Amino acid sequence: MSLPVLVLENVTKRRTTAQGEEVTLLHSVDLTVETGSFTAIVGPSGGGKSTLVRMLNRLDDPTSGRILFNGQDISTVDPLSLRRKVGLVLQKPYMFEGTARQNLQRPFQYAGITSAFPEEQKLLECLATCQLPGDILDRTARNLSIGQQHRLSLARTILLEPEVLLLDEPTSALDRPTADRLGQTLRQIGQSLRLTIVMVTHDLRLAGRVADRLSYIEDGRLL
Repeated sequence: MSLPVLVLENVTKRRTTAQGEEVTLLHSVDLTVETGSFTAIVGPSGGGKSTLVRMLNRLDDPTSGRILFNGQDISTVDPLSLRRKVGLVLQKPYMFEGTARQNLQRPFQYAGITSAFPEEQKLLECLATCQLPGDILDRTARNLSIGQQHRLSLARTILLEPEVLLLDEPTSALDRPTADRLGQTLRQIGQSLRLTIVMVTHDLRLAGRVADRLSYIEDGRLL
C-alpha cells in the first residue's frame, strides 16, 4: 500500500498582530491526502483555507505540528526543491511582462534550469491540456482575459511536472460559466496527468462537481 502523498499532523498556525495580540489561524488540523485524489477544502473567507494551502509548499510554516510529503517532514526539505514537486496556483494569477511564451518559461529561469526550456510541441500540448489555443504564445500575457490568465498560470505550473497541484480559490474572480469550464478542465488535468490536486475554495457547488473528497474549514478548524 502506497503512502499518502500529504499528511498534516496536529498543525497549528499562530500570528501576532500589529497590536501585539496573538491570533490562532489554524487549530490542530489533521488531514490526509491520498495519491491521485482531488481534495477540495471548502470554507468562508477568513476561515483558514489560504493559510493551510500556503503551508503545503512552504510559503508559510506551521507554528506547531508537522506536514509530511511522501513520508518526509517538509520542514527538512529545501523550499525551492519542494515547490517543484508541490506546485501552487495562486488566487490572483500574476502575469509577468512579455508574452505568454515568456511567462511559461519564467519558472525554469527562476529554478536555474534554462537548458530545460520546454520544446514548442510540449508548450502546445500543455496549452491544449489547459484548453488554451496555441496562438496565444506570442500574445502579451497581461492583455489576455482573466479566464485565459488563470489557465496560463495553471499551464505554467504543470509544465514543471509537479506531483501535487495546489489551487487557491482558482475561480473566485470568474463568472459562473467560466468557473464551471475551468473546474471541468481541472478535473480532466488531474485524471490525464495523474496529478494529486488540493483545492481550497468558497464555492461548494464547484467543489462538489470536481472533487473526490470534501472537507470543510471554518474559524481555522477542519471539520
